[in-house]
Amino acid sequence: MDIRQLRYFKTIVEERKISAAAERLHISQPPLSQQLKTMEDELGTKLVERTGKFLEVTEAGKALYKYALQMTQLMEEAKMEVKEVGMGVSGRLTLGINTFSAAGLPEILHGFRTKYPKVTYKIHQNESAQLCQLVRDRIVELAIIQLPLELQDFTVMHLHTEPFYFIDSTKQQSLNCEVTLADIQNQPLILPSTEGLGVHYMILESFSKAQLHPNIVAECSDISLLFDLVASGFGGAIVPETVIKQYNNDNIEACKITNIELAASTGLIWLKNHYLSQTAQNFVNLYLHR
Repeated sequence: MDIRQLRYFKTIVEERKISAAAERLHISQPPLSQQLKTMEDELGTKLVERTGKFLEVTEAGKALYKYALQMTQLMEEAKMEVKEVGMGVSGRLTLGINTFSAAGLPEILHGFRTKYPKVTYKIHQNESAQLCQLVRDRIVELAIIQLPLELQDFTVMHLHTEPFYFIDSTKQQSLNCEVTLADIQNQPLILPSTEGLGVHYMILESFSKAQLHPNIVAECSDISLLFDLVASGFGGAIVPETVIKQYNNDNIEACKITNIELAASTGLIWLKNHYLSQTAQNFVNLYLHR
């Protein structure tokens, strides 16, 4: 049996006449009668019996009708869901985010959910280079990353550029509201991230270009712990503005670093020349028109 035969049988049961069922299905009566006989032959039992002008459903027919209802309903639901996914009003948004690039994301997701309430979400947090690989592997469709990176495989939409700040404990001697890398090179520094990763490299490269030698005492990729260490007076740190907004702490003072070459750019990426689901396209469009 197939879904078409089940739909035929469901209609026969509901109309109780082959002629009425054929009219409702927009087919002629003989082919419908043949389909009923084929089903009975396949199952080895009578499904309906004629009593006067109408057909009565046998016990076997009642059992089949129950499943026919379920199957046809599932088929209609499947068609509806596929159409909704195709239009992006349903489906799943798979998104990668970098810890340093998540500012404003909850607000954006709230707006997206209001517009597309049937969409569900799968969000991966990782370092930017790893997020690029997740996009290549199609584990996520979109990723919000820190730039610069080698991105020949991707379409990149620049989101924003933000300054870096030097943060230190309020227990330490207060600095001016703005500082240069030269002002803080002798301060004990905790680098946010670890060797080989984007922010770590960006900070060290900026010191190198300025021919400065920072006093690095620690590396810490856990931002919450980094802020606790800074607040306790263990050392200062250099972080993007986004991070300060996320981890506001009354025991920490933040001073903007004025060296213009030290700035964090954030981008939204997806694979070039690959299918992008309508759900993902809708998310990109939301960013474009915010």
